[in-house]
Amino acid sequence: MKDLTKAEAQIMQYLWRLKSAFLKDIVEQYPNPKPAYTTISTVIRVLVKKKFIDYNTYGKTHEYYPLVSKDTYFKDRLKGMIQNFFNGSISNFAHFFTENEEMNLMELEKMKQFIEAKIETLKEENE
Repeated sequence: MKDLTKAEAQIMQYLWRLKSAFLKDIVEQYPNPKPAYTTISTVIRVLVKKKFIDYNTYGKTHEYYPLVSKDTYFKDRLKGMIQNFFNGSISNFAHFFTENEEMNLMELEKMKQFIEAKIETLKEENE
């Protein structure tokens, strides 16, 4: 899967939230000053070409919708980052994350709960 530019990622964030939208709906999501319709339209054409979005046609109007889910894109990007920067090791990533991010006790406890729940699920699957 290809990377998204900053402009493409912004449009994808809006489409993931809206589920489907016309060009005017996407432009309305931007804070003021809003970019030109032609600018957004150009980025949308690139996203269609990259197969991140597709559209339904109603006369001369297109209704755009994502072909790639936010979760799928994020998992792919995270997997690539772990492969490139942490030698493919999730534990190296977790170690880096816990050592270099300002995490409070509550956040660490929550992560611990997620990990323990996953361990229990995997144990049950292997029984």
